[in-house]
Amino acid sequence: MFTMLPVNLRLATRSLSRNPMRTLLTMLGIIIGVAAVLTMVALGTGARGTVEDEVASAGTNIVFVKSGNYTRGGDSVGIAAGRGAATTLIEADANAILDNIAGIRAVSPGLSLRTFISSNGENVFTRVLGIAVEFSDIYSWNMTSGRMLAPGAANEAVIGSTLAQTMFGGNAVGQEVELRGNTYTIVGITDSAIDDQPEILFVPWQTLQQSMDISHLDSITIAAEKAGETSRISGEVSVLLRARHGIESRDDVNFLAAQSGGGVEPDDFTVETQAAQALTKGLYTPAAAFALANLPKLDEVTLDEMANTLDRASNTMTALLASIAGVSLIVGGIGIMNIMLVSITERTREIGLRMATGARSADVAMQFLIEAVTLSVIGGCIGLILGLLSAKVIGWSLGWPASVSLTAMAMAIGIAATIGLIFGSYPARRASLLDPIDALRTE
Repeated sequence: MFTMLPVNLRLATRSLSRNPMRTLLTMLGIIIGVAAVLTMVALGTGARGTVEDEVASAGTNIVFVKSGNYTRGGDSVGIAAGRGAATTLIEADANAILDNIAGIRAVSPGLSLRTFISSNGENVFTRVLGIAVEFSDIYSWNMTSGRMLAPGAANEAVIGSTLAQTMFGGNAVGQEVELRGNTYTIVGITDSAIDDQPEILFVPWQTLQQSMDISHLDSITIAAEKAGETSRISGEVSVLLRARHGIESRDDVNFLAAQSGGGVEPDDFTVETQAAQALTKGLYTPAAAFALANLPKLDEVTLDEMANTLDRASNTMTALLASIAGVSLIVGGIGIMNIMLVSITERTREIGLRMATGARSADVAMQFLIEAVTLSVIGGCIGLILGLLSAKVIGWSLGWPASVSLTAMAMAIGIAATIGLIFGSYPARRASLLDPIDALRTE
């Protein structure tokens, strides 16, 4: 049977090419089904990846490390006030955090300065922030105009939208500003509305550090891969920095005991999560301390809830796609079965002639089965190409990501072939059961 496979493939190709319009119309159901499913799978996969990234961060995935340690009002309630200002936070600390602590997506050293900046003879007093390129990834910046700082660039700047409007009427890209003896070219405008970022000028931290003639950092901003791990990361960062700064370790005492002193040397830095900032905003020191003592549990609950929500949404989307795929492909399969039955009726004499010259019933069945599978696979390939193209076009027009794996593409072709095999079986069997004499008498 399989020795006749090349012959049957040639016969199938020749038969399908006799009526190209009918062949195309027959494949249309498979083409539309595969294209529609692949389009939705591509958009759904891309959207799911985006949602996973958003859920992983959920706006509370940032850990702040600040130089110095001071708790306002702590002494009045028995909580150590801390050391105050310090200059011990350095670039090597940021590198050590990135290299030694798991679950970190990005790290940006930082310097902050309030000063005058000038451009075209106009002076504006504002905040200047020295950052690394990764800062835009940490805060998920979008640029309303221009781009982010280039890696290694020393005299580029990104400006907040409000400051850009104040100084340049919004057309800030390409403008130059002077700051502490250095001239910076503005290469981008960020649309970030977080805190006071719209009113900040962002420059490379190394250049700002050199112009300030200092060697320490004011801060280190850390982005965790998952929001639920910020408490763990902040704890590990504290332990790591204590070891690097020669401070007695406090990892065996709880938060309140550590804050109350108890003979333990105070830190010369402050580590705080974004969630902790939001949770304790506006609270007095004692209430804030109790809230922070329970923050790890809050992180875990939040992450579990977000993960469950994502799973439910994903399962719903999968069920929807499966339903649409099933209906579309069944319709396409019925079309193939119908046209194969018509083809058998038209080619009854041909079937009888082939049987009369020695072809077995199995050979005839294989011929029509291969025609059905060939028809379905060609339709699947065309649908695959159209599906990928439509996904790209829709994704581009709507600003959605569109991605589909090689496994999904292979499955699409495999399912199309299976549809041809299933719905071509009955016509093939019907052709194989024809009586050669009756078939030859057919006009």
